[in-house]
Amino acid sequence: MQFLLAFLVVGPLLGAVAALLPAPPGLKGKSPDQAVLRHGVTVTGAILLAAIVLALGFDRDHPSTMQATTDIKWIPTLNVRIHLGIDGISLPLLVLTALLTFLCALYSYFKMPAGPSPKAFVALLLVLESGTLATFAVLDLLLFFLAFEMVLIPMYFLIARWGGEQRQAAAWKFILYTLLGSVVMLLGLLLIGLKTGTFDMVALATDNGRSMTTSVQVIAVLAIGIGLAVKTPMWPLHSWLPDAHTAAPTVGSVLLAGVLLKMGTYGFVRIVLPIAPDGMHRFAPYLAAFAVAGIIYGSLACLALAKRGNKGDLKRLIAYSSVGHMGFVLLGIASMTPTGVNGALFANIAHGLITGLLFFLVGALKDRYGTADLDTLSGATGAALYGRAPRLGGLIAFAAVASLGLPGLAGFWGEMLSMFGAFKPADGLSRPAFLTFMSIAAVGTLLTAAYLLVVVRRVCMGTPGTQPQEPRLADVQGYEVASWSPLVALTVLAGLWPAVLLGLTDPAVHKLLAGGKS
Repeated sequence: MQFLLAFLVVGPLLGAVAALLPAPPGLKGKSPDQAVLRHGVTVTGAILLAAIVLALGFDRDHPSTMQATTDIKWIPTLNVRIHLGIDGISLPLLVLTALLTFLCALYSYFKMPAGPSPKAFVALLLVLESGTLATFAVLDLLLFFLAFEMVLIPMYFLIARWGGEQRQAAAWKFILYTLLGSVVMLLGLLLIGLKTGTFDMVALATDNGRSMTTSVQVIAVLAIGIGLAVKTPMWPLHSWLPDAHTAAPTVGSVLLAGVLLKMGTYGFVRIVLPIAPDGMHRFAPYLAAFAVAGIIYGSLACLALAKRGNKGDLKRLIAYSSVGHMGFVLLGIASMTPTGVNGALFANIAHGLITGLLFFLVGALKDRYGTADLDTLSGATGAALYGRAPRLGGLIAFAAVASLGLPGLAGFWGEMLSMFGAFKPADGLSRPAFLTFMSIAAVGTLLTAAYLLVVVRRVCMGTPGTQPQEPRLADVQGYEVASWSPLVALTVLAGLWPAVLLGLTDPAVHKLLAGGKS
């Protein structure tokens, strides 16, 4: 178990180095480009297999206990250690990251985005995977920061070199926003380490803020929260996200929405809630207010983009929908209750599965049409996918109704539990205020259903009164089935059997909120 977790973190880095080397003669295949893309599929497949074995070996009877731990001195002067471990909170995110990266590598093997050498593309993809997995596996604050920052450079280049229109501006906006937020976050992490004498996240969670005064906790939460809120992204610090998603290649959008946004909300749960509970208590109502503002803002922005004549980009619309969906995650966290935090963690996974699938599908539409413009897709020569590519149209409708929270699919449980958490927040939080937030969030679910159903009607049915003039489109291809089927299956499984996730997260969340006591 220890070896497997270490392999998950280090393996992609070794694979990235190997991707830059010449392929051995027996593995070149038809071309060096094919060889390196096959290498990416092999390495990410090995990482996914290791993650599955790790999950199968995980002790489900004690999901609140850190397992597969490694604890080695690294910088004794600063008391920084290479401390790795997983519990019921981090394990689902590790498996989700490994799965989405493998599916992106598989998709790219058949549909490599236009751009420079595939060698650099595969190497960056593997470095991105390593940084994301490390973020969910490390148990030291400074290591967390290093892993948190490690993903910025590969994502910047994936957008800037393999992206679409306006890719340079979008890439710069992405990295400037996230770097500025991270600088503030580092100050908060250093403040905690200096005041407590340790950066160990397990020890700090057990201490539960007793070594810090309330004023220190407030400052730490403010600083760390800004950095995490940018990555989440929380309204109004979200404006880098639509540009980044619109410009990014398909696999870049899938990974950005599927796993990178989760790093911010995971930081709130793993660091802010247990380590500075008094400071979090002070800021919880404000976090909830920003969360519900994001829910309404994201939904209204999507409705505006979906309106006929507004030349809305479908990728941009899904990016704005992520602002709303992550608002539900933040609302659950702000409630500071086991129900709300469990809902937030469930919504994290559901959003990764469903939005990852949506970006895959929009990427396929853009490949077929050369555009993701909604007016073009729904016009006389547009999609009307039910008639022109019925399986593709059916998948888009499935992903849309999953995203709007249809009961029986994964999107339902996270949003419902987050609102239940707001219905009865933690002791000391204003219940009338949180009831108001819950009511606003409920309105957001209606707006979400409205814009997604408009999108399905326009893209899958076309504009009323017009008939598509072009021949049938190529429907779902074999490699697309292989890349998308796991996301569809897991969306249904998590919706019908939520205990798969909640059985892992619930004991760990109770322990976290109780200050390390089971």
